[in-house]
Amino acid sequence: MAKKNDAKLDVRYSNSNVEAQTELPVKEDDRVSAIGADESRKVVNLETNYDAVELDTGKEYGPGSVHTATRSKMPEKQLFQFAEYRAQDAERTGYSNYSYWKSVWANFIKKKVAVFMACIFFALIIFTFIAPAISIYDAKTVRIDFPNRETRFVSPNSHFWFGTDSIGCDYWCQVWSATRTSIILSVSVSVGQIFVGVIIGLLWGYVRKLDRFFTELYNFIDNIPTIIYMTLIALMIGKSTLIMAIAMIAFYWLGTARNIRNLVFMYRDREYNLASRCLGTGLWRILTKNIFPYLISVIVLRLALSIPGIIAYETTLSYLGLLDISTPSLGILLRDARSNFLEYPYLLVFPAAIVSLITVTFYLVGNAFSDACDPRNHV
Repeated sequence: MAKKNDAKLDVRYSNSNVEAQTELPVKEDDRVSAIGADESRKVVNLETNYDAVELDTGKEYGPGSVHTATRSKMPEKQLFQFAEYRAQDAERTGYSNYSYWKSVWANFIKKKVAVFMACIFFALIIFTFIAPAISIYDAKTVRIDFPNRETRFVSPNSHFWFGTDSIGCDYWCQVWSATRTSIILSVSVSVGQIFVGVIIGLLWGYVRKLDRFFTELYNFIDNIPTIIYMTLIALMIGKSTLIMAIAMIAFYWLGTARNIRNLVFMYRDREYNLASRCLGTGLWRILTKNIFPYLISVIVLRLALSIPGIIAYETTLSYLGLLDISTPSLGILLRDARSNFLEYPYLLVFPAAIVSLITVTFYLVGNAFSDACDPRNHV
């Protein structure tokens, strides 16, 4: 049997903006509630207590309390309370200080590892310009005045910080000059192919009349290995860095355009785009304002991942002799080290370490920045 309890239960309702309250008496009952066997259940009498109506309209109540008695018995001042209108508060309520790029930056800096790797990469770029200036020797000068010793394949020491190569050139200057060349080449080619691929992908996916043309063009170029195009260009036009960079842009946009085209299909026929076309909105405005913002995260990710891919491809071209070797690059250094790295491992370790650092950096930074660019992550 439930024990009698003299405690009273305070039942509160928030049906009014007036601050008033009353207590409803707890009906004491020795019987167990019909619902379940909970002995601690109390039976509450919800009949209105008309004596609890406050007739004094000027009485003030504490915050958080609410009247529960019959509304018909309550004075008008207790039923209603008029709020004062303030124009500035109304504007502040409807104003949002949301900024897309501020939200992107706020989300990106939360990824501490990506921020750290980005700082390392920028420091690496700056150091590629500083390192030759602080070096004792020049990258292209063969040292023949090293006292009483052969200058070929000198291991790293206080004079040659990274050693020397097969012809006696200072390897420190070569590594940092090659790093600067590879970064400039890879970033330029990546930005160029992303720019071409995004524009072609937008037109390919949105303009139905151009779908057949770009599909056939894609199939024609993609069915032939790219290395064949690069070989023909190197033999017929030249092997300079500029020519090969333009050639890589000309054939590297295919994957980006295909990916953008498939994404445009998802957004092309949505309601707001149909409404824009009905209102006479121009083609480029629809592409740049309605569709392009949804593709930013994908574009950033492809850009970040294509940079180490371009460095790897440049290494392949250098290995095959399709790139001018007069300008040192990481690919050329790796190609030259392939025949001597067992006896002189430092020739492979230094350029390979920098390529690995660049690859890991762009992978982490690219993924973090891509997630930050996604509006669904902006809370």
